[in-house]
Amino acid sequence: MTCIAAAIMTNSPRQLVFALPKGRILKEALPLLEKAGIHPEPALFDEGSRALRFATSNPHVSVIRVRSFDVATFVAFGAAHLGIVGNDVLAEFDYSELYSPVDLGIGRCRLSVAEPEGTPPILSESHVRVATKYPHLTARHYAAQGVQAECVKLNGAMELAPLLGLAPRIVDLVSTGRTLKENGLVEREAILEVTSRLIVNRAAFKTMPEVARLVESFRALAGAA
Repeated sequence: MTCIAAAIMTNSPRQLVFALPKGRILKEALPLLEKAGIHPEPALFDEGSRALRFATSNPHVSVIRVRSFDVATFVAFGAAHLGIVGNDVLAEFDYSELYSPVDLGIGRCRLSVAEPEGTPPILSESHVRVATKYPHLTARHYAAQGVQAECVKLNGAMELAPLLGLAPRIVDLVSTGRTLKENGLVEREAILEVTSRLIVNRAAFKTMPEVARLVESFRALAGAA
């Protein structure tokens, strides 16, 4: 157990903190949350609100709204007890403190390699330069093919990298492919099929029965979907 997690388990009130990602996944997760008896206050969905922590209909549960990559970090270090995040983030960080017991079946997309349309195929290569916000996943993917990947870390606007000569390829999430097409890129291969998972801090799962009960609720909801 991390020092932060230990402090939370022993010193703070037993209000659970549920970390939720901003954007599309938040909207898809809402019906599941409500079926589990967690109705966040309306301010959670106010794009103009600067608040980051919100009450729910359950007085024992509050939610925080953070970037998807930060969901995993908050839960891994015990600042939040549960969260919802894509398995792409879990694979990138590989935190040992996280337990992901339920595939919620939402947020479906894929992590893919893309490059400018018309790029000739390369039959063999030993080195590639790739722009991505998933450097560890990308490096492992290419290493499995015997290729060294030089990863240029970007947090957004990935499609600009090939257009401006930063890197000839990108690795990014793809849903419909519309953004790629509008920027003259084509999807070459899928690295990982992505869905959102319920994640739990392992220490909280072992020591807080209410966390285990919520896990079972979400497991039943996912199985009924």
